[in-house]
Amino acid sequence: MVRIAVAPERETTERRWHVDYQHLSTLLWREQELLDLLLFKAEEKQYLILTGKTRWLARIAHEIEVVLDQLRTLEVERSAATEVIAAGLGLQTNPSLRQVADAAPAPWGDLLGKHHEALLVLITDLRSLSDANRELIEGGLAAIGDALASTRGPSAGTYGATGRQSDGTHRAVTLDGAL
Repeated sequence: MVRIAVAPERETTERRWHVDYQHLSTLLWREQELLDLLLFKAEEKQYLILTGKTRWLARIAHEIEVVLDQLRTLEVERSAATEVIAAGLGLQTNPSLRQVADAAPAPWGDLLGKHHEALLVLITDLRSLSDANRELIEGGLAAIGDALASTRGPSAGTYGATGRQSDGTHRAVTLDGAL
């Protein structure tokens, strides 16, 4: 068995790159999990809207906000990890995941490319479900407004000075007794 000696400096650099890529990949897996959870929560919200179980809408809205907060925090960490790798690859600051995947060495380029594709699918699904939920809510609000408008009949009017019901076409007049 022949062993080739690798300079300690190069070995340390390669190990560090492996750790940086591994860390970014782990963050991307976590982001996919959170987006998948967000998609689930959006589908729960849609179910609640469709079934009229509005009692739970505030709770699901809170749960969605918690997931969004976690995504925001993760995004900051992912951005920092991406910047470290981008600097090592000679990319400009704030590169897209696709740019990093295209410049990364094997097998990381392929793995990051797959993360990119999975994230795009999740985000597309989330956007379409979010739009559908918004339309359902707006349609429900419009239906409520229409129902309220249809229940408002003409005013019953008030009783006039003679004790008879007035249709509201006459208005009350106050007379000053000093005249």
